[in-house]
Amino acid sequence: MGNVMDKVKSPIQAMRGKKRKREDDNSDTNEEINDLLDRSLATPKRKKLISTAKYIYQALFKEERNSDITVHALGKVWHLHKVYLSQSPYFASMFNGSWREADEDYVHIEIVDPKISIESLFSVFGSLYMDEVVLEPREIVSILATATLFQLDSLIDRCAEVMIETTNAETAVKYYEAACEYGVKSVKQSTFNWLLVNLLSLYYKTGKWLRLISVELMELLVASPDLYVMQTELSLYTLLRYWMYLKLHLGGEELGASDEQLQYFANRQSSVAFLNTPKGRQFEKCFRALRLHNLLNHHVDIRVLKQDNIVSVEWMYEPLFQQWTSMLLIDQSLDKGPKDVDEKLFLDTCIRCGRTLPENEYLKWRWTGFNFGLDLILISDTKTLRVKRHHRTENERLLSLQVKRQFLIRVSLTSLNDLRQIKHQQTTPIQTISLDKNEEAMLIMFDKELTYPLLISVNMLVVSPPRTNSNPSGAIGSPTAGPSSSRQSHRDEEESLGAGGNNTAVDS
Repeated sequence: MGNVMDKVKSPIQAMRGKKRKREDDNSDTNEEINDLLDRSLATPKRKKLISTAKYIYQALFKEERNSDITVHALGKVWHLHKVYLSQSPYFASMFNGSWREADEDYVHIEIVDPKISIESLFSVFGSLYMDEVVLEPREIVSILATATLFQLDSLIDRCAEVMIETTNAETAVKYYEAACEYGVKSVKQSTFNWLLVNLLSLYYKTGKWLRLISVELMELLVASPDLYVMQTELSLYTLLRYWMYLKLHLGGEELGASDEQLQYFANRQSSVAFLNTPKGRQFEKCFRALRLHNLLNHHVDIRVLKQDNIVSVEWMYEPLFQQWTSMLLIDQSLDKGPKDVDEKLFLDTCIRCGRTLPENEYLKWRWTGFNFGLDLILISDTKTLRVKRHHRTENERLLSLQVKRQFLIRVSLTSLNDLRQIKHQQTTPIQTISLDKNEEAMLIMFDKELTYPLLISVNMLVVSPPRTNSNPSGAIGSPTAGPSSSRQSHRDEEESLGAGGNNTAVDS
C-alpha cells in the first residue's frame, strides 16, 4: 500500500517541480527582456529633423527674417545673414578681412559674367541655407558659373555630377565650353570623350548641333587618335566640309547636309584653294589636323579633294611622295612592316577607321583603298574580332608577295546608353600582328558588358612611318607627314563580305 501511495505522490510532486521550473524560466526571460529594454533606452539615437532645415530656409532665406546683411546684384536685393554667407570663401574673406564691407551691412556685387542670372543667384544663395540643393540641368551652367564666383567647391562638384549625368547631343558642346571656362576637369574630359565617340556617328546628321563646335574644339577632335572615324578619313573630311559651310552660313536648323551644301565649295569660280582665302584661313588648322596621307589612297578621295578645291594642291606633294617611296620599298621587300615604333609615333601616324555593328551577328568587312599589297579583312563572330590577311592567287599581281607581313593595330569597342554616353568601353593595347598569306589572328574577345549597337574604332599602321616628323600631330601639310599606310576610301568606302565571301557595298 505504501508503494502505491508513493507512486501516486510522485506525479504530483513532479508536476509541482515542473511548475517551479517554468516559473524560474519565465523569470529569466523577463530579466533578459528588461536588460534589453534598459540597454535600448540608454543608447542615444541620432535622428535628423527634416523640418529644421526647411524652417531655416523658409524663415531666414525666403522670408528674410533677422537679416544682418543686404546683398545687391543684377538689380535685385537679398536680405541675408553673414553667418550663412560665410560658408563661401568669397564672403568669408570679405566679412573677416580688412575690406570695408566687414563693418557694413550692405554689399554690392558687380556681376560681369553673362552666364550668371538672377535665378542662379537665388539657387546658390538658397543652397547656403539648406542641406540639399535641387539642380535643374537646363540651368546648370549658370549655377556652375555662380558657384565658381563664390568659390563653393562642394556645389561645383554637385554641378559637375549633374553635367556628366546629362551630357547628350544638345548639351555636350555647351558643357565642354563651360568646363574649360570654369576649370572643371572631370566635365571637360567626360564631354570630350563623348564627342570623340559621337562626332561622326551622330553630329553629321544634325547641323544645329554641329555648328556649335568651335574651331579650337574641332581642331582637337580631328587631331585625336582616339576619334571614332566612321568610316574612314574621307568621312572626317566631308564632315569638316559641312561644318565649315554651317559656320559660314549662320541661321536655320539643318537636319543633314543637302546636295547644294555639299557642292558649295566645288561650285566656286575661284581657282584659289578656299583655305587660302580670307574667309577660309580661320579653318586652316582644322584641315591641317587631318591625316592627308590617308586621303590619298583612293581615286575617289583624290577626285573629291580636287573638285572641292578647299585644300591646296601643294599640301599633297609631300604625302604623295612618301606614299610612293613606301610602295617602292615594299615592292623590293625592303619594308616588311613597321617595327620598333613607339606609342606616340604610332598614334600620330596611324590609319583611323571604324564602323557600327548594329546587331549581334557574324560579319566580315574591309576598308577599301590602296593598301600597299596588304588585303586585311575584319571578322566579327559576336564574341571576338579577328583579322585575316586575304590573299587570292588571281589577285597576286596586286598583292604583296612577301610570305609574312607585319603591321600594328589597336582596337576600341564602345557601347552607348540612350543618351549616347559611354556605357562600356574596351580597348586593346597596340598589338604587333605578323601574318602569312590567308592567315588569321585574334584581335580582341568581347567583354560581356558590351551591348549592341556596338561601335568599333581601329587604328592601324602597315608600313614604316618616317623617322623625322616636324609636325607632332602627323597632320596634313607637314613636310614629312607620313607614309603610314592608308587603306581608306570614299564615303561609301567600306565593303562588307557575307559568309559566302561576296562583296557588297555597305554604309554603316
